[in-house]
Amino acid sequence: MNDTLPIWTPSAERIAASRLTAFTREAEARSGRTFADYPALWQWSVDQRADFWDLLWDFTGVIGSKGEVVLENGEAMPGARWFPQAELNYAENLLRRRDDGPAVVFSGEGHVSRRLSHRELYDAVSRVAQALAADGVGPGDRVGAMLPNLPETLIAMLATASLGAIWASCSPDFGTDGALDRFGQIGPTVWLVPDGYLYNGKAVDVAARVDHIAAQLPDVRRVVVVPYVPAGMPTDARTQRWDDWIAPYAAGDIAFDRGAFDRPLFIMFSSGTTGKPKCIVHGAGGTLLQHLKEHQLHTDVRPGDRLFYFTTCGWMMWNWLMTGLASDATLLLYDGSPFASRGSALWDWFAAEQGTHFGTSAKYLDAAHKTGLKPVVSHKLDALRVLMSTGSPLVAEGFDYVYRDIKADLQLASISGGTDIVSCFALGCPTLPVWRGELQCRGWEWRWRSPTSRAGQCVRKKASWCAASRSRACRSASGTTRTAANIMRPISPASPASGAMAISPN
Repeated sequence: MNDTLPIWTPSAERIAASRLTAFTREAEARSGRTFADYPALWQWSVDQRADFWDLLWDFTGVIGSKGEVVLENGEAMPGARWFPQAELNYAENLLRRRDDGPAVVFSGEGHVSRRLSHRELYDAVSRVAQALAADGVGPGDRVGAMLPNLPETLIAMLATASLGAIWASCSPDFGTDGALDRFGQIGPTVWLVPDGYLYNGKAVDVAARVDHIAAQLPDVRRVVVVPYVPAGMPTDARTQRWDDWIAPYAAGDIAFDRGAFDRPLFIMFSSGTTGKPKCIVHGAGGTLLQHLKEHQLHTDVRPGDRLFYFTTCGWMMWNWLMTGLASDATLLLYDGSPFASRGSALWDWFAAEQGTHFGTSAKYLDAAHKTGLKPVVSHKLDALRVLMSTGSPLVAEGFDYVYRDIKADLQLASISGGTDIVSCFALGCPTLPVWRGELQCRGWEWRWRSPTSRAGQCVRKKASWCAASRSRACRSASGTTRTAANIMRPISPASPASGAMAISPN
């Protein structure tokens, strides 16, 4: 391969139509400056970070009250506060539509299929929010879920957020210890589980495991069983079927509980490789803005696009995918094995749904290559514009596979981020070329340094990266990490756990 030339270059038409180009024009109009290229605009986002986030709020149409102050005590890390006067609700921003347009398309390995319009999604969230409230869930309470990537999982998460409560989830293949190590720390009021799940064409029974875990979650008032592939029913006395749980409540207008910008939204967990998983709390405003930035500016998600990422509910990419609704995208949800039906089930469905964005892992692309999958030959992928890969580095040969055997004309974004920030440090750019074996760019308003380069410079060699800051490492300075001992305490706006950081609002 010729590594002296990019492996893909966006056309002039693609660049002109991108959300990033529109944002650049807005930035020029507001700042009175001209940004000749991506590095120039990136530098402005670093040097004038308050101006950047203020513009992003307006450009992406965030629903809520922004307030007059964007950044307070901005040189302190920790101690900075982003949008200290703002009030918003994450779910309100994702449920901004209430019409018959497509909101969610679901496939369970091609065996189970469902569709929800924006109206149907809104109405379902309304009913579940009422059911949660009747079980005592309110601001600051926790709702846990051990569920497949179902529409009901999204619905329950949005209902939780609409009340100002906090959501935590994992996939149903977690073992007893893995689930208890997570949910046992946070004391959920309501816990949602499936009646079984599907993997590689087989229904898996989880009833006994659910009973065992539920018995050790004394704070749970309700165990809600979501229908999927009936394989068994838990016997815990607190158990109720989903349909029975929401039956008393009619759909209506949702009274979204708007709260502070840094009010907790998600509890996520570290891997648990050095002891029990550590709780990581992410705020509503920072999560929303980070995802809007990455969806629209880095991934070029436009209204009407059909966004897919292969993920379970225990990976941060699930949370990232859900926020796609705030950019007016249709969510494509897939559950089960990506190699079901000898690898064709996933691509059959994605192609039929005319997906525009395909997200996966480097491990999947390597496995697909080794099994001989060639979607460029077997499927019509005219709508596909962006392919994302994360989870581990995508090697140069993986780039070759994508452009040779999936599609020649697309933006391949190898992205890098983490649970700690529920977003990305380095990722794609719709207006830049793709180089074989490389990530395209640094994320907006992330300043970097490496031991072998000056701060903010990307080097085309292997290096260790860290966020350039005036204080400690990004993770501890961000204030997002909390322990089991303090997870249930309210987050003080002045505390390091406020979710604010000097680098970005997340």
